[in-house]
Parts: sequence; structure tokens; C-alpha cells
Amino acid sequence: MIPELGHFALILALLLAIAQSAFGLGGAARRHAGWMAAGRSAVVGQFVFTALAFAALTYAFVQKDFSVLYVATNSNSELPTFYRVAAVWGGHEGSLLLWALSLSGWSIAVTALSGSLDAPFRSRVVGILGLISIGFLLFMISTSNPFERLVPAAVDGNDLNPLLQDFALAVHPPLLYLGYVGFAVAFAFACATLIEGRLDATWARWTRPWTLAAWMFLTVGIALGSWWAYYELGWGGWWFWDPVENASFMPWLAGTALIHSLAVTEKRGLFKSWTLLLAVSAFSLSLLGTFLVRSGVLISVHAFATDPARGIFILGFLSAVIGGALLLYAWRAPALKSAAGFEITSRESFLLFNNALLVAALGLILLGTLYPLFMDALELGKISVGPPYFEVVFIVPMLPLLALLGVGMHAAWKRGLLKSKQRRLTAIAAASVASAIIVGAAVYGEVRPLTTIGFALALWVMGCSLLEVFQRLRGRQALPGAVLGMVIAHFGIGLATLGITGVQSFKIEKDVALGIGDATTIAGYDFRFAAMRDVRGPNYVGVEADVLVSRDGRAVATLKPQKRLYNSGGNPMTEAGIEVGAARDLFAALGEDLGQGRWSLRIQYKPLIRYIWLGALLIALGGGIAALDRRYRLRSEAREPAAAADAAR
Repeated sequence: MIPELGHFALILALLLAIAQSAFGLGGAARRHAGWMAAGRSAVVGQFVFTALAFAALTYAFVQKDFSVLYVATNSNSELPTFYRVAAVWGGHEGSLLLWALSLSGWSIAVTALSGSLDAPFRSRVVGILGLISIGFLLFMISTSNPFERLVPAAVDGNDLNPLLQDFALAVHPPLLYLGYVGFAVAFAFACATLIEGRLDATWARWTRPWTLAAWMFLTVGIALGSWWAYYELGWGGWWFWDPVENASFMPWLAGTALIHSLAVTEKRGLFKSWTLLLAVSAFSLSLLGTFLVRSGVLISVHAFATDPARGIFILGFLSAVIGGALLLYAWRAPALKSAAGFEITSRESFLLFNNALLVAALGLILLGTLYPLFMDALELGKISVGPPYFEVVFIVPMLPLLALLGVGMHAAWKRGLLKSKQRRLTAIAAASVASAIIVGAAVYGEVRPLTTIGFALALWVMGCSLLEVFQRLRGRQALPGAVLGMVIAHFGIGLATLGITGVQSFKIEKDVALGIGDATTIAGYDFRFAAMRDVRGPNYVGVEADVLVSRDGRAVATLKPQKRLYNSGGNPMTEAGIEVGAARDLFAALGEDLGQGRWSLRIQYKPLIRYIWLGALLIALGGGIAALDRRYRLRSEAREPAAAADAAR
């Protein structure tokens, strides 16, 4: 009866979501304290029953209950316990339940930690989050029930997709969904602001820490997905511009623009209409990603194979969310004007340029992702838009963005006042260019224009970030969490840029056919195919190679790439052998058995690639530190005079 109890808990969660939205929005409209309190209580109830449903599904997986169709489809008796738990969100129905649980978790966090907000405003936020919960719970119960019974019960399950039987992919979806769903909070704050007509800077201050937290989770989730693709898929790449990868990257770009725009709205009361649109866009793009992954319109290693009928439901929900928000925006648009001004060299200008370039990149990626789908839907032919397009259209706005980023973080609000820092910034720029040329010539033996620009911009951003810390420490000034977070995140962007430039410019890839004892050389490293053995895991069998790596006659590492065949069947899976170094990775992946003791191998030299993921972690850390800035924990009433003074300046 555990699955039936889980299904019943979902129904109760739906009823409580209805109560949450009705009492939340109705109580705020009528200024009825009792109704608003009931709305907050419904949030707690919805979270409890959604968590119970999730626990019931997890129990079914752990206990190998193959009478549940979803369990039988995504697990089997040989699957290790850790991956049986991860299999809960390994398919469409369970991942949707994880989404609903994440949304209820964000809702209860907003309810618990937003006591300083005006009661009607908080009630409207809670009510809007309840409306979103209704959409997802109704979708799950009506079209994607994870507790559907299989009669008669299966003797054993089909198994979890072998690609997903990996630690990074086990924790990647929860982090990604916390980011996706977290943007619902920013969306709810924006809609509540439009309903209330309170279009001052206060709502931006309330919204910013929640947006930073969601952006942090999404950053880590995307980085984990990239890392997994690098070592698990066997091709050695870190980003393929797959449509589903783009579906997670586009909300991240919108969220990045949003947190910068919120800073201007909070500090100066400017960009209010633009900030509201970005808040709507970030969550709308999250829903768009859900539609792309679950509608069946895409074929991807990341997509769920589902029927188009589910896509129609999500498309309708997406239309309702975007349409409702835009109607609210159109209603309040005349009140969104601001009379404040700023100079071209002020921080506001640099943040405006930042937003324009980020949205340009977002628009070009969105075009490349959706254009083939529109062509196919209109029966105008099938076309493919791949990495060559995305790499060009992304790098064009990113180069000026990085150049402006270093200056913008040092510009003052309203008046700029960059002359006092001009000499230091010029020195950093000159040192960055000189260092980039020296690194290219001395380390990699070649100076390429675009590579030099990439290295120089990376060093420029990192240098400008450290300058901010140096100046504050030298002047014995405080380093608040928001500033420290900005410095760490921007330094991480520079570090990731350094890694991207290095690996894209100087990577070496070589596909070879080797027998035992044969060797090949790349980047001064000798790779010798030394041995091959059979291996056995808990639910797979396979072969493992020993690839001995040496340089100038000295042993460097032994790589152990594997080829696995899971007991449940399917295609063989590749596990790469990787030697990690401070300045490079050495990569070997097994290909096909060519007979007579010979195998195809992919050998790769990947300079600076680890800095991509290290930079991403620093970006996320910076976002987390900024979100925890103590200023956001102060009561809003105590901050109003400071906000008014800032706006006047």
C-alpha cells in the first residue's frame, strides 16, 4: 500500500496548493490576516505531503517493488542501493516529483525566512508559488503518475540508464532543479510587485538573495553536467551545445543578467521594468527547458522519452505563465518610469552593457536551439544547428563583456569616478596582454591572435577582481559579503575563461589503433598500450586497459579506460581513463575491438581544462556568499532610510 499512500499524498498536496494560492492571493486582496495565515500553513502542508510522496517512491525503489511501473522501468535487482535512490529522479515521472518537492521546499523557505516582508506582499508571493505548484502537481497526477501499478508485477526491472549510473549524474538533477525552480521565487516576487503596484526598489532587495541562491545551484548543476559529459561519454569534450544543455544554459544567462540588474534597481531604483522582465524570462526559460526535455521534440542523451501529449500540457502551462505575467506587466508598465540619471562611465552604464550583451548571447542561443524545431514543425525540412554556430555567436558578445567587466566593478555609482583608478587598471591591462603573449610563446610555442585575446581577457578579469580586494584591505575598508561574493565570482569567470581558451586553442586529439605493446605520442607524452584484462562490477562486466604514459623516459601515469556491458543489456558504455594535472589532463578512452588483439583508442591532451570547473565552483561560491550578506537579513523597515539616501545620491 506504500505506492497508494504516495499517490494519495500527491492528491492532498495538490489540494493544499489550491488552498495556498486561494488563501494567499485572496487574503492579500482582502487584507484578511486569518486567510493569509492559512495560506502560509498550506505551504507547510504541501511540503510535508510532497515529501511523503517522494519518500514513498524512494521506498519502492529501495525495496525493489517492481509492481510499480516506474520502478520496473528504471531499476532492477542488481542495481546498487545508491543508484536505486538516484533512479528515483532518473526518469520523467520521478524527476517531475523532484521538481515539485524542490518547489515546495523553496516555498517553505520563503515563508519561513521572509518574516520581515509586509504581510500582504508575502502572501501574494506565497499565492503565486501555489499557482505554479498546482500546475506541476496537476500535470503529474493527470499525465505522469509515478505510482502507477504494473499488473502483473515484473519479475525484474529494465535497469537505470547506464549513462546515469554515475555519482555526478546522481547529484546533478537535484542541483539543477533547485536552480530551475528557484527562479520561480524571483518570478513570484516580480508578479506580486506588479499586482501590488509597489514598484520601488524594495522588492529588488527582497528578491536578490533568493535569485542569487537559485543561480548558485544552477551554476553547480551545469558544471557537474559538463564534468560528467567530459569523463563519461568518451568523447573528451566539456560542452557540445546540445539543445538540452542549452535549455539549462539559457536560464543561467537570464539569471546572470537578472542579478546584475537587481543590483541597479536596489541601489538606484533604475531598470525597474527591465528587471521585472528578466525575472519573468528566467523562470519562463526554465519552463521552456522542461518542455524541450519532456515533450519528445528533442532526441538527446539528456532528454526524457515521453509522448507529445505531455508536451502539450507543459506548453499550455508555459503559455499561461508567460501570458499572465506579461498581462500584469502591460497593466503596470506606465508606472515603471524613472527620472534618475547616470553618466556613461558610471557603474549603471557598465551593468546596462552587461545586460545587453548577456541578453544578446541568450537570444542567439535561443534562436539556434528553436529554429530547427520550428522548421521541422512547419515541414520546411530538417536542419541541424551545431557547435560552429553557437561558438561564434557566443564568443562575439562575450569578448566585449569580459573587457567591460574588469572596469565596471571599479566604477562608482552615478558619476563613474574612474580617473583615480585609471593608472592601476592600465597597468593590469598591459600586464595581462604581456603575460598572454609570453604564455602562448613560452609554454605552448605559438602566439595566436584569438588565443592571446582570450588569455589576456581572463587575466584582466582576475587581476581587476584582486585589485578590488587589495584596495579595500589597503584602505582598511570593510569587505561585505556582497562585495566578497562579487570578487570571487568574477575571479571564477576569469579562471573559467582561462581554461576554455587553453583547452580550445591547444588541445590535441588522436584516434589510433593499437595492439598490446604498441605506442603513440602526443604533446611530448608517450602512450603505450600495455595490457588488457576482464573486469566485473556489481551489475556489469567489461574490459579494462592499462595505458602507460611517460615523458622523456619517466613514468607519468597509468590510465585505465574501461568498456562496460551492463547485465540488463544495451550498448557498451565507455569509462575514460584520465590523469589530472595542474596544467593539463591526459585522456584515454577505449573504442572498438578491432580483432587480433588490436583496439581503437582515443588519446587526448587537454591543457587547463580543470580551470573551467574550478572557475565554475568559484562562481557558485561567490553567488552563495553574496546571497548570505547580512544586509539581506536585516528587517526591511530598518533599511528603508538607507535605500532612500542611496537613491538620492
